[in-house]
Amino acid sequence: MTRNVRQTHNEILKDPEVAAEYLSEALEDGTPSIVLMALRNIAEAQEGGIAGLAARSNLGRESMYKMLSESGNPKLSSFTQVISGLGLHLKVEVPTTTNTKPA
Repeated sequence: MTRNVRQTHNEILKDPEVAAEYLSEALEDGTPSIVLMALRNIAEAQEGGIAGLAARSNLGRESMYKMLSESGNPKLSSFTQVISGLGLHLKVEVPTTTNTKPA
């Protein structure tokens, strides 16, 4: 039986530690579309998919699909609800190598 890439990807992203690292890398990139794609990929891998994440995040299913679409632009409050619904939390760190100083 052949497996497709999406199945394998979803199985890997079910692991909370892998999902956290994956999302951290996307956030480091800083491109909004990359962050949304990572969130969408993680959501699809979780129990119940995007609809299940919407329920766990206390957000509407339709809103969740719009928010995680390529043209999505979630509010910070929605973004943090999604992170919480994934069983993750955000952490801010000082980069290990800093080339610029705060203004």
